[in-house]
Amino acid sequence: MPYPLIDTHTHFDDFVFDEDRIDLAASAYDSGVRHLLLIGYLAKYFDRMRQTQQQLEKAESDLALPKVYLASGLHPAYIAQHTEADLAKLANFLQSYPHVAIGEIGLDTFTDELKTDKSVAKQKRFFIAQLDLAVQHQLPVLLHIRKAHADCLAILKSHDYNAHKLGGIAHSFSGGEQEAKAFVKLGFKLGVTGQITNTNAKKLRRAITAAVETYGLECLVLETDCPDMTPVCCQQGDEPTRNVPGNLNFVLQSLSELLGVGEEVLAKQLWQNSCDALRVDWAYPV
Repeated sequence: MPYPLIDTHTHFDDFVFDEDRIDLAASAYDSGVRHLLLIGYLAKYFDRMRQTQQQLEKAESDLALPKVYLASGLHPAYIAQHTEADLAKLANFLQSYPHVAIGEIGLDTFTDELKTDKSVAKQKRFFIAQLDLAVQHQLPVLLHIRKAHADCLAILKSHDYNAHKLGGIAHSFSGGEQEAKAFVKLGFKLGVTGQITNTNAKKLRRAITAAVETYGLECLVLETDCPDMTPVCCQQGDEPTRNVPGNLNFVLQSLSELLGVGEEVLAKQLWQNSCDALRVDWAYPV
């Protein structure tokens, strides 16, 4: 039997899943996934997230499917599209429907367009506004950080948001060893995706290993980030291969090999870590 898993980060509401979402959800359940989060990035898709949640909840009457939860936010890479009205829409959406987190939020200076002074200033303003919402609603945040770890850490250290109390995840962590330790020290878990299956991702694998050596297995959670971050073993040909929630067990397998920890022990610890990060009490299936 597969080990029970929690997918802490998906975009399973994406249109690329419209034709076979129910079948893929059933397959994910069969592979061990018992809970998954739908993560927000643009305000115009908040309603789509809720509709996807309802679609899967309705199908649960006939099939064994993962439980689905909302985590809405305004993604920094789309900062040019975000408006003040979007912040108001996020606040209203959080008020209208149960959420387990706010995300994905943070800072991104990966491209020339994103690293301009104007873009960075707006990203920081929206990041802080969403941290304010997290404190207001007492919800954990899911961080998106690319080429901006120092600035993100500085904002978090000066803000009222306290991950030791509220939880939180540094989604798809991509920093180095010291940055990994810094986020864990602040109270965040590190999100591990299918990138860990790539043996050439040496910086990532060193960072994850270093964090575990310092803070133990308690600092990690799993995620697919589907439809992106497809595990190497699931990729087909030269074209990008759609990632699916059912691939989460491949992330578990690679992490188990990297850390030299048995899958059964690791899966149980990762389940507890996910509950701690999200401040929920989901019973481990026996």
